[in-house]
Amino acid sequence: MPLIKRFLPHLLVILGFILISILFFNPVLSGKILYQNDIKLYQSMAKQQNDYRTETGEETFWNNSAYGGMPTYQMGAKFPHDYMDKLDRIIRFLPRPADYLFLYLLSFYILMLAMRIPWRMGVVGALAFGFSTYLIIIIGVGHNSKAHAIAYFPLVIAGIIMVFQKRYLWGALLTALAMGLEIQANHYQMTYYLGLLVAVLGISYLIDAIKKKQLPHFFKSAGFLIVAVLLGLATNATTLLSTSEYAKTSIRGKNLLADATTSSSEKNGLDYNYITEYSYGKQESLNLFVPKLMGLGRASDLGKDSAFYQKLIELGQPPEQASYYANGTPLYWGAQPFVEAPPYLGVTVVFLALLGLLLVKGRLRWWLLGGMILSLTLSWGKNFDFLTRFFIDYVPLYNKFRAVSSIQVILELLVPIAAVFGLHRWFNDKIPFEEKKKKFLISLGVFGGLCLIFVLFGGSLFSFKSPSEVQLAIEQPMIFDAIKEDRITIMKSDSLRSLIFILLTSGVLWFMLKKKLSEHIALVCIGVLIVVDLVSVDRRSVDEESFISKREYRSFFQPTAVDKQIMKDDSYYRVLDQARGFNNSHTNYFFNSVNGYSAVRPRKMDDLYYGHIAKGNLEVINMLNIKYVIQRNKEGKLEAQQNPSVNGPAWFVEEIKYVEDYRSEFDALKTIKTKETAVIRKEYKEEIGAFKTQRDSVSTISISKTDPNHLAYNVYADKPGFVVFAETYYENGWKAFIDDKEQPIYPVNYMLRGLKVPQGKHKIEFKFDPQVVKTGSAITLTSSIILALLIIGGLFFQYKKTGSLLSLEKEE
Repeated sequence: MPLIKRFLPHLLVILGFILISILFFNPVLSGKILYQNDIKLYQSMAKQQNDYRTETGEETFWNNSAYGGMPTYQMGAKFPHDYMDKLDRIIRFLPRPADYLFLYLLSFYILMLAMRIPWRMGVVGALAFGFSTYLIIIIGVGHNSKAHAIAYFPLVIAGIIMVFQKRYLWGALLTALAMGLEIQANHYQMTYYLGLLVAVLGISYLIDAIKKKQLPHFFKSAGFLIVAVLLGLATNATTLLSTSEYAKTSIRGKNLLADATTSSSEKNGLDYNYITEYSYGKQESLNLFVPKLMGLGRASDLGKDSAFYQKLIELGQPPEQASYYANGTPLYWGAQPFVEAPPYLGVTVVFLALLGLLLVKGRLRWWLLGGMILSLTLSWGKNFDFLTRFFIDYVPLYNKFRAVSSIQVILELLVPIAAVFGLHRWFNDKIPFEEKKKKFLISLGVFGGLCLIFVLFGGSLFSFKSPSEVQLAIEQPMIFDAIKEDRITIMKSDSLRSLIFILLTSGVLWFMLKKKLSEHIALVCIGVLIVVDLVSVDRRSVDEESFISKREYRSFFQPTAVDKQIMKDDSYYRVLDQARGFNNSHTNYFFNSVNGYSAVRPRKMDDLYYGHIAKGNLEVINMLNIKYVIQRNKEGKLEAQQNPSVNGPAWFVEEIKYVEDYRSEFDALKTIKTKETAVIRKEYKEEIGAFKTQRDSVSTISISKTDPNHLAYNVYADKPGFVVFAETYYENGWKAFIDDKEQPIYPVNYMLRGLKVPQGKHKIEFKFDPQVVKTGSAITLTSSIILALLIIGGLFFQYKKTGSLLSLEKEE
């Protein structure tokens, strides 16, 4: 009975989280699907490998439908012995996207328990974290892997804190398990940011250990954690090793065309402008507690009462036309090109967080404050240039990730933690009344005062003009002034809203301090205010209208008239979709294509597209076996143009041209006839030897098998020849066989494969059999067994020591 009494509240909390998650995304109960554009694009990209898995029961680790061919390692590949994936799916048993909200709530709740916060306050903190608008927004737009990775942040931190609390065994096991789940979520940018936060936490513990002369405990804890993290990483060895291998050939890897003008960081990572394109504005930080201070990310209906609508009518626009424009006016005027919605933390939560930072002391305060400052300043990107450039140039791997504003995920975690500790300390009777009163008035003065200033004087404090609207303000000042007036109205309205929530929260805390409200009632009131505050803003981005029926969702994947026209050709070819743009995956759903949608697209295809294809280099289009090009005609309708000069799947060349380096190889494609000449770097000249290619009209080659991971060709060579294949050269995994005897593959024409073919009739095969998957799977299996044995051993040890499997008290 005592055991049931002890764990019953936690069980009820979990059931409550399930109910909350389902209710918030209640359309899933009727079978509807949340429309997530990024997921739609991903499903188009992954269709070929998913179809292959369904048809054969086997896994292909190569996808030939995207970017001319690339590994599936970052496209949902299913690796052998991926037991973390199975565990994760058990935890996320709810229908998507309710499963991610549930994971947010559960993970943060466990962190609160690990930090010895009473369960009731833990619930409030979980709600503050789970309904933080950024975490809901990313679900709405389809950044599932990002949401997935963020959801495990609190669980990793919980394990680390337990170790430093001298609960070494269970803390280490939780860290290993949480780290395994975190990596399994497969969003390394988010995991990297978690690593930065852990580094700040480690520094805080180290300084505290030095002050308290507890360095042996610190290093013991660090030792446990290093082993735990390595074990968690090892359970995902296949994913990590394959990603590391592929990343070197992606846009995150080495810049093959770098020259003397390229910065050192950009030679081995992303371009500075690409990294900082989405840089959070310094003023924009204010919308963390005033949601529409800088407008909404998407256009809204301003209505007929708006200044913009009235100005259009005054200028002679018909009412229907004015309504149309007023319904699509962009309200966002921040520093970024575009945002889906502002990352609102909740003014109630931010107010309590400041109170927490003022009331807590020691390493916790410095960890929270240090992490918040780091997160906010790095999110400013190019708007805080010296710090951003320092991290890009000197901090390992920082230059591999873009959209620096997303580092605010650290704020999303730390602010609710600080808010919970603010409540916890506020409820602590040992803190003198005067100290609480002083810190309370500071918090009220800061955020209440700012909101009041925005309400009274906000119209004169800001420009209400985005960087892209400078020309509009000059050319059409009356139109811009009307838009500005509406933006001011919206900003003041939301500032007043935030002020009201601050006053209500302050009232609850004050009445509790004066003993006119019990702690339980005060906590319930605070929880309600937090939920109402956040959910009402969440609904601006994700509501019931965001869900569509399965039938409607399937309609997105129906072939267009142009697609049907191309489908009549059952030969082996690729399609270039210029109408929808390079970063588009529609064609991937139906055809092999050089288009695609991926943040880790292949570097060489990226170079070829922007350096040759987009500039109309027909020879490059020919060599990539692009038989059809989708364009828009003068009427704006899609049409398919057939390329009569396409080289085909493979061809014999007349000569081999040797060049110095990648840049020379790339530039040579501007002048050569790709059907006649193959360009190869000089480093392969000795390996190729004295072989001389000879092409004649008698030699033939035709493709006979077109599985994504297995290609076969029938060849007749009247004389020894050199064949170029319109397939991506990828050094690790592809093997070539001529009559079942393995042969070396040569990288040609910057991106393609070449093969020496002897005289006679032969069968050529390419098979993708990556060693990294075999090696990684062996490590994954071994480490998973070790982790399982450690957990079983830990339970046995705990039972022998305490007579209970559930005691997690401090270990000495």
